[in-house]
Amino acid sequence: MLRKSFGSLPLAAALAVSSLIFSAGEATAQAIPAVTPAPRDEKWMKTHEALLEKSKQAREENGATLVFLGDSITAGWRQNEAWQKFYAPRKALNLGIGGDRTQHVLWRLENGEVEGLKPKAVVLMIGTNNSGSDPVDAIAAGVKAIVADLRSRLPETDVLLLAVFPRGEKPELPVRDKLKQVNAEIAKLDGGKVHYLDIGETFLEKDGTLSKEIMPDFLHLTPKGYERWAEAIEPSLKKILGE
Repeated sequence: MLRKSFGSLPLAAALAVSSLIFSAGEATAQAIPAVTPAPRDEKWMKTHEALLEKSKQAREENGATLVFLGDSITAGWRQNEAWQKFYAPRKALNLGIGGDRTQHVLWRLENGEVEGLKPKAVVLMIGTNNSGSDPVDAIAAGVKAIVADLRSRLPETDVLLLAVFPRGEKPELPVRDKLKQVNAEIAKLDGGKVHYLDIGETFLEKDGTLSKEIMPDFLHLTPKGYERWAEAIEPSLKKILGE
């Protein structure tokens, strides 16, 4: 059984949805999957329920100074060495679920995963799983809706919005260009409590390729890749957290 929603999508997110028009002649609102909150299957629901428990525990322990939100790339921290070094001391909470698209993160936010939390910062990286099914504008709108939702639910929290990481071995692959276009759109959110940061080049070789040493499947990170991620965002995080 699906959990009852904690509330409707915040106004700013709704405006982002309604403003997305795919052609000049289409003025009618359309149902866009990337911005429409949606759950997944039963296994996913159990993972969501487990994250609700972690969130509740963090809330009761007055923890979760820092929250990571995203898909399998975020979930992949899995208490690894870099996590223990950089984020365990900060009482970080990992709210990543493998396979999630923007619409799934929106649903999770609506259904309590950050309810009652007061983190200083949320690190958000999402959108790569939308790249095979959604156009650039829709993916960007989905990310924008998530940011709007976070700003509404956590008004005192800064959002470190990461560019969608590069994927695919070679730089000439169409998906590389598509994600660059997505990133160009979401970069426009930078300002105030939203801090956009593109660390994509951190993972690339000099010729623009991805190596198996960093991304064995040219998507997910190795422990060395996570170390690079942590080191790349550390200056921004320290500034946001006032360290």
